[in-house]
Amino acid sequence: MDLNKTILVTGGTGSLGQRICDILHNKFNPKKLIIFSRDENKQFKMALRFNPKNTRFIIGDIRDKSRLLEAVEGVNIIIHAAALKQIPQAEYNPFEYVKTNILGSQNVIEVAKEAEVKKVIHTTTDKSVNLTNNYGATKFCADKLFIAANYYLNNNSFSCIRMGNIIGSTGSIIPIFNKMGKKGKIILTDPKMTRFWMTLDNAANFLLNRLIDMKGGEIFVPKTPTMKLVEIIEAVAPNCDIEIIGKRPGEKVDEILISEHEVDRTIEFENYYVVLPYYKNIKDYLNETNGKLVNSDFKYTSSDISYQLSSDQLQSILKYEERKNSEG
Repeated sequence: MDLNKTILVTGGTGSLGQRICDILHNKFNPKKLIIFSRDENKQFKMALRFNPKNTRFIIGDIRDKSRLLEAVEGVNIIIHAAALKQIPQAEYNPFEYVKTNILGSQNVIEVAKEAEVKKVIHTTTDKSVNLTNNYGATKFCADKLFIAANYYLNNNSFSCIRMGNIIGSTGSIIPIFNKMGKKGKIILTDPKMTRFWMTLDNAANFLLNRLIDMKGGEIFVPKTPTMKLVEIIEAVAPNCDIEIIGKRPGEKVDEILISEHEVDRTIEFENYYVVLPYYKNIKDYLNETNGKLVNSDFKYTSSDISYQLSSDQLQSILKYEERKNSEG
């Protein structure tokens, strides 16, 4: 994979952003790695383990287009991982999420156009499918902006990576379960609840691999294992009392990574799916790749038990993330 480019990562001090930057820095030696975020303290800590010769830290907010424009000078690739992500907070502060997730994303698109950035890849979420909350709605709009950008721009490619829950990310439910478990009781909203789960490493590597594949306009969806929240509790806090309180505002029982409305333009590959926009010719895309159209009855929900994460696998992942956190 040739990533000897000048790469800008928005939200580069977030959990996923940091893991992307770590992999880029340690494995791919980019010409320049620009880490753009609002968190000066995390930037300071990251700088201690990065090569100062090819790494630059910029304090800024994607809401500020002029600051973004300064940051993208000479950039070849943008990885857009900056977002507000907490579902309950989005219900009570909706316009703050609009300003970051929608207007901030549009700023990224516009500065990429002005600076002639060749590839821009946007991280999104299963919450943007079959909407039930404000957070998902803002990410849905951002996804639409990125996909539509290819229709109007000829010299840039814009694509999206749609993922489920990421183990070890900021705000993940697992550390919260751990903390509650130490007090002897865990609060759970719904015992039937299921989620998609992937590791930070898998998420970061999937995104970097898709930078090579992307032609513009795709939503890339990794094949992702699922697990019930009650099974996660049993793995991280066995024999702990559970109090059921009912769903929070905006929560779903199950998540969906590909909706029924997208099935007719969903292409399957060995380890992932691609959802194409309506303006892309599916036959041309199939001729250029080794993918195949999914069946008309295809569904991709977290309630599907055919690809489950086991308790042993989860324990192994948690131990690995604990080691990574102690190192960095």
